[in-house]
Amino acid sequence: MLTISCLASLFLWLPDDLVMRNAAAVRPVHTYSIVARDPVTGDMGVAVQSHWFSVGSVVTWAESGVGAVATQSLVDPAYGPLGLDMLRLGKSADEALRGLLASDPRSAVRQVAIVDAKGVVAAHTGDKCIAAAGHVADAAGQFSVQANLMEKETVWPAMAAAYREAKGDLADRMLAALEAAEREGGDIRGRQSAAILIVKAKSTGRSWEDKLFDLRVEDHPNPVAELKRLVGIQRAYNHMNAGDLAVEKKDFAAANQEYTAAAKLAPDIVELPFWQAVTLASNGKVDESLPIFKSVFAREKSRWLPLIRRLAKADLLPNDEAILSRIEAQAN
Repeated sequence: MLTISCLASLFLWLPDDLVMRNAAAVRPVHTYSIVARDPVTGDMGVAVQSHWFSVGSVVTWAESGVGAVATQSLVDPAYGPLGLDMLRLGKSADEALRGLLASDPRSAVRQVAIVDAKGVVAAHTGDKCIAAAGHVADAAGQFSVQANLMEKETVWPAMAAAYREAKGDLADRMLAALEAAEREGGDIRGRQSAAILIVKAKSTGRSWEDKLFDLRVEDHPNPVAELKRLVGIQRAYNHMNAGDLAVEKKDFAAANQEYTAAAKLAPDIVELPFWQAVTLASNGKVDESLPIFKSVFAREKSRWLPLIRRLAKADLLPNDEAILSRIEAQAN
């Protein structure tokens, strides 16, 4: 229980906009979610599913080097950015959560979970959240699962068990938690949208580079399955980007490994090998690029062959007639 003196000390470091915000903020985003930090990599994130349109635009908040927040139930979206503000000021997840709740006269209808960059976890399920509602905050595992308006009280324990037992990286394990919730019945109203946001452990100072996954399924009959599909595609593009960086460093062996991994993860996306071939050709590896161009043209000649001359004019391929002719000859 917070004493009057504790409350006073909390308000000394609360941002003014948190103290003064509209305490009546209510949006009925009933859902289940997970916040977690990978103890090995330090990456942090949030994953969520709900029978509510565009749930990710309200529930998921994360920042590299700072932490992650899930805010839901009769939600006050301000909990997300203000929670991160307090973590950025050096407050722990516990302190940030106490500050948010102390300033909110409607905390009884809120559900929120926070994990900070040190792996400290804090969670709250207000006693007015619609049943079935509850959470599991696992300090040792550096994660919290929370749910409200669920079909069964077994949803969040099943999520916790699935996360602990799952293999793979943080995205894999968080998706496993969402899938476990669905198997237990999930949201009593059904399902509509899902999202995942994962950020790197340490900030580069460029927020757009700090996000490993930032994906939303806004409206779909099976949003968790669709989110899992999109995560697979994102992995492919992450490998593609890593390959491009390796090429910039003239490390063509590493680039080839990354490009091969990308193609294996998303074999139906013809554009991935096309840009691999372009990158190789533009870096003097024309002979290595030709079989890749040939494979691309065999699959979608009408789309990609006309781009060769356009890319040369944009200095993205050598503007050399002999080289361009060799590339175009792969379409025959």
